[in-house]
Amino acid sequence: MRVTIKEVAKLANVSPSTVSRVLTDHPKISQATKERVWKAMKELDYHPNVTARKLATNATKTIGLVLPNDVKLLAENPFFIQVLTGITSYAQAKGYYIMLTNAATEEGEIEALNHLFRSNLIDGVIMTVVRENDQCAKFLNENNHPYVVIGKPNDTDNTLWVDNDNFQAMYEMVNYIIRLGNQKIAFIGGSSALTVTKNRRSGYEMALTNRGIHFDDSLVKSVKFSEAGGYEAAKVLLKDNEIDAIVTTDDLIAVGALKAVKEAKKDIIVTGFNNTPIGNYQNPPLPTVEINAVQLGHYSARLLIEKLTKVESTMNSYIVDTKLIKKA
Repeated sequence: MRVTIKEVAKLANVSPSTVSRVLTDHPKISQATKERVWKAMKELDYHPNVTARKLATNATKTIGLVLPNDVKLLAENPFFIQVLTGITSYAQAKGYYIMLTNAATEEGEIEALNHLFRSNLIDGVIMTVVRENDQCAKFLNENNHPYVVIGKPNDTDNTLWVDNDNFQAMYEMVNYIIRLGNQKIAFIGGSSALTVTKNRRSGYEMALTNRGIHFDDSLVKSVKFSEAGGYEAAKVLLKDNEIDAIVTTDDLIAVGALKAVKEAKKDIIVTGFNNTPIGNYQNPPLPTVEINAVQLGHYSARLLIEKLTKVESTMNSYIVDTKLIKKA
């Protein structure tokens, strides 16, 4: 027989209305009371009626998450799994569910977002990429839909966002490579339309400039975030240039680039970004940057849920620390 909210209230020694408020994470209910109610629900194996709660509160308690369009690449790249881990752990603790979606184009993402919100399937959404002149952000703003972006948006003051200091992280990486005695340093990044690529490339260029090294645009390549993309770009770079090192914006890209370097029998250092486990299994292990992707997910969920539950906060963004991992 299905456990009722009255049975939970009786075991927790509170009123049924208090249990209802706990289920909606009402800010006026004390943490001690919430924990007592949660304990009672667990003991009785109580599961809220999501449909009934939705009708009562006009809230789905569900967050949408927009992921890259290529599911195969998503499975290969641990970054998104780490971000999802951070999001789900925080969301579940607050009683929220996650709904995943993806699309092949930016227009497809907008269509998917429109469907999710118009169908009242989600309360808000987390976007995992930020583009220059982002049309998804424009759509969400125009329709007053709650959202958070992982990445630095154009409008940093009026957007909820979480990111690393990607400029500084790449700046430190390139300086490290220069200190090892390298001068001819190539760069392989993701799509130039992504702000994360733009910021990391800016750090690369500034590090070269500040060390008095001429920036050569022919040493810069934009590819898909994939091993194959890194491999093909590195092959072109190695064929057309004499280079000392290749810095990349993702460990998966770096793995492909390292494969091309080995095939060419070159003594060239290759660096990654994101400090995913795949870099540790390379020979030699990839110098990389720890971006704390789980924290990126955690804070993105926190910002969105605080907005959805109308928690007063002075924060509209979080900058998550990075760390250079030399592995050499």
